[in-house]
Amino acid sequence: MRITRATVLAACLVTALTISLPSAASSPEPISGATISNSSNVKLANDRIVLGDAPAAVGSTEVKQRSGLAELTPVRFPAATSAVLAQYAVSTPDGSAANVDVRAWVNDRWSEWTPAASGVPTALPGASDQVQLRIIVSAPPTGRAPWVGEVRVQPTDKTTVSGMTTQAAPLTSRVFATREGLVGGTTANGHVIVSRDHFVALPSRRGLSSKGSGAYSVKVCTASRCAFEPVWDVGPWNTKDDYWNPSATREMWKDLPQGRPESQAAYQNGYNGGKDQFGRTVANPAGIDLADGTFWDGLGLTNNAWVDATYLWTGDGGRGTVSITSGYLNLRNSASSSGAVVGMAGKSAQVTVECQTTGQSVSGSQGTSNIWLRVHPGMYVAKAWVAAGTFSTC
Repeated sequence: MRITRATVLAACLVTALTISLPSAASSPEPISGATISNSSNVKLANDRIVLGDAPAAVGSTEVKQRSGLAELTPVRFPAATSAVLAQYAVSTPDGSAANVDVRAWVNDRWSEWTPAASGVPTALPGASDQVQLRIIVSAPPTGRAPWVGEVRVQPTDKTTVSGMTTQAAPLTSRVFATREGLVGGTTANGHVIVSRDHFVALPSRRGLSSKGSGAYSVKVCTASRCAFEPVWDVGPWNTKDDYWNPSATREMWKDLPQGRPESQAAYQNGYNGGKDQFGRTVANPAGIDLADGTFWDGLGLTNNAWVDATYLWTGDGGRGTVSITSGYLNLRNSASSSGAVVGMAGKSAQVTVECQTTGQSVSGSQGTSNIWLRVHPGMYVAKAWVAAGTFSTC
């Protein structure tokens, strides 16, 4: 669902270069005429973003709730800022919740989403002149709907320190992977799960891509195969366990080391009494859920298994984006379509690029090319299907 021209309150974020923003010293005002760039199960009512009417669904967290998401149009500031001040009004009746997050365009890519409390300066991971806000509303299966309105954002010169950093190399951790399944269900970003789908779920919305986007993607590897997939759902077990972040900046479980999921600590060591954030007894140490196509086809798994997961947005390095309309892109063990399949990359997923080499000429969405990209040792994809720049020769 796409919502446009939300006037006054809910659509207070400006489109780039068309509306002047208030200065850091002035009082922020609502700005009309902007758009909501991506949304799922939300509606506009009295100029507020309100949870929509879709019924509660069981997602990868196995917790029934109604939920909705809206990404507002990015804001372009006159100059780069290291912090922003968001202000908004919320209503959360009957045990519901409403959250506002912010991210910044840093080093030619979007940073991770981080909570933006109303009226409190929020540090960005780096100086940026472009930010985006996201609204997430959720509620029990019955009851009144939560809403967010009067949203405003502006740069601020308040002293803040960001705990979010981008490493030279993305974090990789050894985690237990389970199969999500749930064909026909709806993920946290509004994607309807199809048979042998390609995506993953992680237990925090900080790394949740919007529907159809691979802004937050992971590389998941076994000893012999790898899959590059977008993060389109939240789970397993927890919803506020961004375990890939440094301990001090995790949403919850700050006493756990970076890279260790709370569910793993609960299952293996009795952490938190062996329970997840919802008080359920943790029955396995899963730190990532894999859609069926990722699980069966991409990685060739037949049972839940330990894998190496790399959270690509947490580090620098060469990137490309899989540009296909559906399905997946095969990873080959040589620069040829006759090479053995050693993994897959899902639609819109980002892939790491180590170097490029010449090989078989292939025609795809990016034209005809004999350039192949090495995305992992011994694994190649045809550049004809990947939107990417030029890289050093292998």
